[in-house]
Amino acid sequence: MASIAKTFRLGGDLEITRLGYGAMRIVGKGVWGEPADREAMKAVLRRAVELGVNFIDTADSYGPTISEELIGQALAPYKPGVVIATKSGLARTGPDVWVPLGRPEYLIQQVELSLRRLKLQQIDLWQLHRIDPKVPVEESLGAVKKLQEQGKIRHVGLSEVSVEQIKQARKVIEIVSVQNLYNIADRKSEAVLEYCHNEGLAFIPWFPVAAGKLTQPGGKLDVFAQRHGITLSQLSIAWLLHRSPVILPIPGTSSVQHLEENMKAADVQLSDAEWREVEAIAGQR
Repeated sequence: MASIAKTFRLGGDLEITRLGYGAMRIVGKGVWGEPADREAMKAVLRRAVELGVNFIDTADSYGPTISEELIGQALAPYKPGVVIATKSGLARTGPDVWVPLGRPEYLIQQVELSLRRLKLQQIDLWQLHRIDPKVPVEESLGAVKKLQEQGKIRHVGLSEVSVEQIKQARKVIEIVSVQNLYNIADRKSEAVLEYCHNEGLAFIPWFPVAAGKLTQPGGKLDVFAQRHGITLSQLSIAWLLHRSPVILPIPGTSSVQHLEENMKAADVQLSDAEWREVEAIAGQR
């Protein structure tokens, strides 16, 4: 059984825990507005760091602004080694409404506001949340490159992109990560993962815990997980960690109990034969 690396060097210089925390769920319903209890959300963030997580992913559009505010209030000044990743490029007009907006002046403004809310001098990983079809990516990322040269951004990543879009972006600026939807039940981004694996880019799967028919209670994956004394969530996350050493899962939750459960996924150990069994079950969709 191959040992699974617990850390990844993001951009070649930031040693981070491969199992991070995604801060989308610490805001209101529809990723909009205030959470029911701000202090409880701060407690989740602090507990994540206590558990050894040093990679926290957010976006200016979560709330909007609220997730970043809570991170800054809960964690700044940051413990040495903690890496905060954020994103810009999606405007919000209401609950569950996401509008690509990649105009250079907008992205510059949003980076400045993110720095203020997160209480940072430099964003360790800034990601273009979506490529705006109305704006050439060269223009969007050209503005970001200037911010990087000014020291306001350390590393740059992309979100929800194809292999061709990554290649196009890399002609403008160095890209260190890609964040796409990916889990054991939804592998439409397989080609992007393979590209990242081969190029040594971090692959950050959002929605890392699988849902749908494959993961129904009492289903074959659920039965497998129960047989091994783990939850389906833990199995989903552990599978991602096993799938490729460049994968950095960022499961999100608004519950300390669920957070602690998710973090135990890093300790799941299955034999190669058992992982093949998981793959066989997943292939029966």
